[in-house]
Amino acid sequence: MILFPAIDLKDGNCVRLIKGDMDQATVFNDNPGDQARSFEQLGFEWLHLVDLNGAFEGRPVNGSAVDAILDAVTLPIQLGGGIRDRDTIDMWLEKGIARVILGTAAVRDPELVRQACRDHPGRIAVGLDARKGRVAVEGWAETSELSVTEMAARFEDSGVAAIIFTDIDRDGVLEGLNLDETIGLARSTSIPVIASGGLSSMDDIEKLLAPECAGLSGAISGRALYDGRIDAARALAKLRAGRVPEGAGNA
Repeated sequence: MILFPAIDLKDGNCVRLIKGDMDQATVFNDNPGDQARSFEQLGFEWLHLVDLNGAFEGRPVNGSAVDAILDAVTLPIQLGGGIRDRDTIDMWLEKGIARVILGTAAVRDPELVRQACRDHPGRIAVGLDARKGRVAVEGWAETSELSVTEMAARFEDSGVAAIIFTDIDRDGVLEGLNLDETIGLARSTSIPVIASGGLSSMDDIEKLLAPECAGLSGAISGRALYDGRIDAARALAKLRAGRVPEGAGNA
């Protein structure tokens, strides 16, 4: 179980939104590189970045902030937001992003995802952001008719490295993860699932260690890390202690 600290970028700043509403943004740091360094020093293994402006505009907007983060840390980074075509995928991967996240593009152009997976094995993830079980697109501004399990089924055996599942109604409101739906999704697909949206306390970290969460590969936390509701050192220690040693399940 990997805990991903989230850096959401709006107008060059590190922010957190409430339920994806760009008008409800709280700025936590105006120096993205400094924030990334802080997370690296705390011992995190990955960073999760979202270009929020890019998600709404359909193209990269916070490129300079992402570049500053790439320069600041050596951690692997997964990035989503405004990545809708092959040139943008290739650009970010060439810059050093470890994994790009395709959300709207996965709904609109699933073949783009499949081809990118063939050309960049292990470096393409799909973001499934859902409102009441239906996948949202265009920076969460529109809701499709597709369910999260239907979307996941589209990419079985395509080489997708991970699915990042976000319950929009819980994002940024500190009400806890939607574990029932997240676990159900993980059980419906062979693709690793990362939980997102609502992780709010050390109690939530404890819940991730329950046997029924063993099928999840990670979880993303934002606001609760910034405001101290989750103690990073304690959370990381608990999750690492709860990991099953590689190969232990094959005995």
